[in-house]
Amino acid sequence: MNACWTVFSCLRAFYTLEVRYHVRAKLKAERATALKRAIDRRTLGRGSVAGGEYLRDMHHARAMPDGTTEWVEVCFCATPLEEERPYWEAYFELLEIGDATLRTACKHESGRERWACTDCTCSLKLERDLERRGAPFLEGLGNDQLPGESAG
Repeated sequence: MNACWTVFSCLRAFYTLEVRYHVRAKLKAERATALKRAIDRRTLGRGSVAGGEYLRDMHHARAMPDGTTEWVEVCFCATPLEEERPYWEAYFELLEIGDATLRTACKHESGRERWACTDCTCSLKLERDLERRGAPFLEGLGNDQLPGESAG
C-alpha cells in the first residue's frame, strides 16, 4: 500500500494537507494510444484510492500550444501527487506540479472548512485561464498528431 494512505498519512492529510495542484506534463508519444484506451474503457487510475479523479482530470485537461498538457488536480497526500504519480508517469513526463491557488486563501488550510478542496472553486480562475490558452486535451487524443501539436 502506498505510504500516502497509511493511517498516519491519512490523519495528517485530514488535518493539514488537501490542496489543488496545477499539473504541467508532456504526453509520452508512445503511450498516447494506451492512454486513450484507458480513458475510453474507464480504467485510467484503476487500483488507486483517487478513483474517478483521473478521468475527471483528463476531461478537464488542456492541450497547450507548446505540446504540454495542463490540468488542476485535487490531492490529499502529504507529498503532492504521491498516490497519483505512478499512474500519471505511465503516460506523461511530469514537468511541474505547483499549487493551483494561494494556500492562504484555502478554506481547508485556514480551518474554515475541512475537505473543502473536493467542491471548492478556489482554482476556477486558473482553470478558466487554461481554457483560454489551450484546447481540450481529449479532442486531440487519438488523432494522428498529439494533443497540442500544430499540424504541418
